[in-house]
Amino acid sequence: MRDALAVFGWRDALDIVLVSIVVYRIFVMFKGTRAVQMLVGLGALMAASLVARRLDLYSMQWILENFWSFWVIALVVLFQPELRRALARIGQGGVIQALFGPSGEQRAHVVRETVSVAESLAARRIGALMVIERATGLRQYAELGVPLDALVSADLLGSIFLPYSPLHDGAVFIHRDRIVAAGCFLPLSRNVQPGRAMGTRHRAALGISEETDAVAIAVSEETGRISLAVEGHMETLADADVLRRRLGELIRGAPAPAAPVSFWSGVRRLLPRPHDNA
Repeated sequence: MRDALAVFGWRDALDIVLVSIVVYRIFVMFKGTRAVQMLVGLGALMAASLVARRLDLYSMQWILENFWSFWVIALVVLFQPELRRALARIGQGGVIQALFGPSGEQRAHVVRETVSVAESLAARRIGALMVIERATGLRQYAELGVPLDALVSADLLGSIFLPYSPLHDGAVFIHRDRIVAAGCFLPLSRNVQPGRAMGTRHRAALGISEETDAVAIAVSEETGRISLAVEGHMETLADADVLRRRLGELIRGAPAPAAPVSFWSGVRRLLPRPHDNA
């Protein structure tokens, strides 16, 4: 023991910390998804393989060993959505968003117009779903809708989501300060825990935030509440002022003063947030 402690250096401590962070982030990413059940199933197969080897169950041992011969391919197939989401988030960050994201004036314009239309639609209880692109491109989803190329404005967004509009049921995609598509279909959330208490519009908002780093604004036509989906979490906002502040934090450059963040509030932001019912 003393010999092991004698050779233990700062590199070993750094290695342990990095591995702990990676494992923690994996568990956070898999929490509430079907991947947890798959991990339990893989653990059961590993336990069965050890038992078969210990008890000399040759037929069972042969079957399990042949399974593990292509376990890498099996893991890629089983965890394809989670792996794709993890790889996509590696390329997301403040530097990339600053280099390729919209300018401060464009961000401020988008925040001002989207907050205005969300407040107006919520007051009239008209459902809406607006998706604001950040670092991850959304072309594959936007191509499923009706292509547009118009400057973001509250009047145009309001007319799209009117009940008699042919595009009101789909989502609107916003790239920089342009509305690129409307009437788009989004992937529904894979998280079964909050999904049962949500409608299709809110599940779609949560689903696009799970797949990408986009910010989705959903207005409920039943309650008139405004919800914000980001990073796989749904937030129910009290009013338009809260929406304006949150968009100012998420879409950098908007003129929304950020509240001072204490040490413990910063720590709480790093922890998984509970899903709010929408």
